[in-house]
Amino acid sequence: MKAGMGSIRLPQKVRQILERITGAGFEAYAVGGCVRDSLLGRVPEDWDVTTSATPWQVKELFPRTVDTGLKHGTVTVLLGGEGFEVTTYRVDGEYEDARHPREVTFTSSLEEDLKRRDFTMNAMAYNEGTGIVDLFGGAEDMERGLIRCVGDPRERFTEDALRMMRAIRFSAQLDYEIEDRTRAAIQELAGNLKKISAERIQAELTKLVTSAHPEKLRIAYETGVLAVILPEFHQAMETEQKHPHHHLNVGEHSLLAMEKVEASKELRLAMLLHDIGKPACRTADPDGTTHFHGHAAAGEKMARKILQRLKYDNHTVDTVCRLVLYHDYGNGVVPTPAILRRAVNRIGEDLFPSFLAVRRADILAQNPARLSEKLENLEAWTACYRGILERKECVSPRTLAITGTDCIALGMKPGREIGEALQGALELVLEDPERNQKEYLCGWVRDHYLK
Repeated sequence: MKAGMGSIRLPQKVRQILERITGAGFEAYAVGGCVRDSLLGRVPEDWDVTTSATPWQVKELFPRTVDTGLKHGTVTVLLGGEGFEVTTYRVDGEYEDARHPREVTFTSSLEEDLKRRDFTMNAMAYNEGTGIVDLFGGAEDMERGLIRCVGDPRERFTEDALRMMRAIRFSAQLDYEIEDRTRAAIQELAGNLKKISAERIQAELTKLVTSAHPEKLRIAYETGVLAVILPEFHQAMETEQKHPHHHLNVGEHSLLAMEKVEASKELRLAMLLHDIGKPACRTADPDGTTHFHGHAAAGEKMARKILQRLKYDNHTVDTVCRLVLYHDYGNGVVPTPAILRRAVNRIGEDLFPSFLAVRRADILAQNPARLSEKLENLEAWTACYRGILERKECVSPRTLAITGTDCIALGMKPGREIGEALQGALELVLEDPERNQKEYLCGWVRDHYLK
């Protein structure tokens, strides 16, 4: 979506803040992402205000404020239960960790404040009296679909290395190109991302892979960013697949697979990493045909290390790793209800719909010549799964007709043997769901464990 398709409509509370500050003789503007998003025709998530007033002057103008970051000039103004960050015009001092300025200096110049911002599209300000203040061609860059640094891109990226990932992430979210000098600076300074915390890298990576264009991660490969933040996938981008089932290398296949699945964090990460074990498992026949035996199990272990290194939460790690492990499960097998019940039991009731989505995305990113037969097989799996749900067949201990308490009532002693008995009963039911009757299963336990 191009700039100019949207107009800037200030929320009442933002207008109230601007009017109170300007009414006291100071300058004040909405600034940054809220202006950009408004021009894109989107509803901004947050509205930030920049002003010539000092934090202490802002505090005097509003009855309820929070000292969010006084040393950086930021006060949060509270209006009707909402918080709005109001930051004094400032000039950043020397950056000592490729992320944060050692100190900031307040200034009375809006231009000086806008100069320190990352990209031209994020360096625009607006109030209803002045209109849009666009000193660096941000609106024009948006019209052209271009991400360009304010001033010298080497300076901007040296100040804050995370801006390099932000550039690629914005490219993915907006489907913009990165301006040549900005891109060249990323390639030159990509190594500085080693100084950025894993949590910050993770946040940008998640936004990128869940964007409308996750394939833009390719830019991170081309500029050397991947080699720093995700070297395992950098290797995947250089691992060829010579096989009838594939027409792309491992990395390109994974990028395409991300495009073919819903934009949830777990599903996109699963597609990103589903073949991450292939480079380590690659073998080749004399004719050059490649094979990747055992790549799912190897990939699960690698994915766990990667996600833990990037500080993802345990739920995300476990979900993604299970999908990586099972992404190829039953591939090409003609399904029967018994096969499906065992598959659901093994993969998990909670995860099985996601497993089917992963299988579909994987297939859609493979050789188009074999697409129809694979999709027909997947549809058979899906139909069989729906039948199991409709018949409410037991696929886990949760719906087994007997419990450990029943086993104890039959005379079994608490311990490991009860678990073995319940697993044996479940195996019977997975093979034939009609056996999921309490009387039958109690009789089976009695015959096999109490004689």
